[in-house]
This record gives sequence, C-alpha cells and structure tokens, in this order.
Amino acid sequence: MTNLNERMERFCQSYLINRNATQSAIAAGYSERSAHNQGWRLLKEPQIIERLAELEGEYNTDVDVITELEKQYEAAKANGNGATALKALEILSRIRGNSAESDISTDIESLEGRICGAMSIIGKEKMYELFMSTFPEDFEEEEDTEFEEFEEIVSQVMEEDKEILEKLDD
Repeated sequence: MTNLNERMERFCQSYLINRNATQSAIAAGYSERSAHNQGWRLLKEPQIIERLAELEGEYNTDVDVITELEKQYEAAKANGNGATALKALEILSRIRGNSAESDISTDIESLEGRICGAMSIIGKEKMYELFMSTFPEDFEEEEDTEFEEFEEIVSQVMEEDKEILEKLDD
C-alpha cells in the first residue's frame, strides 16, 4: 500500500465511486475553485495511480448486476418509463453481447448469398465504382492492358489499310 495523506486517500476513495476528478477533489477537501486543477493533477501522480489500482483490485460486490438490470428494465417497462427501460436494455446488451449477431450464419455460401443480395440492391454502376475504389491496382492494370490491346488493333488495321492503299496505287 502506498503512503498517501488523508486528503489524497479521500480523493482515491471518492474517485473509485464516481470517476469524476473534480467532484472527488471537492469530496477530499480541496476548494471548489481549484478542484478541477487539483483533480487533474492528482490523477497524474504515480502514487495516486498505484492506489487507485489497488482499490480497484479490492473492489468487490455481492450484487448480481445483470439481475438488477433486468429488474430495472421490468419496472421501467411496467411503469411506462421507456427511456429508462431502453437504457437498461442497452447496458444489458453490452454486458451480454448482442445475440442477434451471433445467429447469423457465417459459412461461405450464406455470406455469398447475402453479398449477392446486397450487390443487386446497390446496382451495377455503384458496384463497379466500389470495386474500382477497393481494388484500384486491378483496374489500372486492366485499363492499361485494354488500351495496349486497342493500340495494337489500331496499328494492325492501319498496316492493313496501308497495304491495301499501296496495292490500289499500283
């Protein structure tokens, strides 16, 4: 355990609960005028950082948070407090993870099917733009290759035309 003065220890105890440096500095006895600066300064002190880590390691509760959140949700829902019920669901979702995402099949055939569905909604032109922006090096090469092929064809046609014109002149 680190050696802190009484004010620093009160700051740490308060900060562990409310996670607000200014409010914790006020609770520890610093003036309201300087509390913001004192709180910020204290959070940079190595001994404060160490003490907060110790306190967090000791921090235990016998409260089943998930059960309590479920109770809060049910009570809010029953009393028509939609915002409170929604907040409880949001927190529960973060704790449990979003189960809706885990129901989605991730095998190749399912993924390809969903991709094809999305592509048909997006449309050919937009998909072409997306492919060009995602894989620009592939499209640059193809354009160069197509241009070179075009140049070759034009040169051949010009040679053939030149030969035909020479035969006609003779």
